[in-house]
Amino acid sequence: MSVLLIDMVLAGRLHPLLVHFPIGLVLVAAGAELLAILMRQPVSSAVAQANIRVGAALAAAAAVAGWLLARQPDFEASRALEWHRWLAVAATSGAILTAGATVVAKRSPAALWTYRALLLTSAAAVAVTGHLGGSLVWGADFLHF
Repeated sequence: MSVLLIDMVLAGRLHPLLVHFPIGLVLVAAGAELLAILMRQPVSSAVAQANIRVGAALAAAAAVAGWLLARQPDFEASRALEWHRWLAVAATSGAILTAGATVVAKRSPAALWTYRALLLTSAAAVAVTGHLGGSLVWGADFLHF
């Protein structure tokens, strides 16, 4: 087995380790921004912007690792896996777009509200993607007691 193939297998196996931090960062960013909205702050939360920027970068790494993990022979293709993979692409793309929007969020009220809408949409996509990932690992009933 070549070194590159071994590295790809290792990178894929890191997905469970990598995925939790960006989920938390994106969700904290959305929570901080919601708090800024509720407090009627005319500017975006610095906490939210820092979290979405780091969260987007880490989400990209987690998504790449997830795709590598799903390509390994001991993973069977399923409809749930395909949904998880493509929602992860959408959620990661949304987070990256939102991180980019932080640069222009302070230029106008319209730019701020565009950033906020992107952030809340990205957070929802991350939550759904994470739920599907949890269902893949723990089963569809993992939240039932």
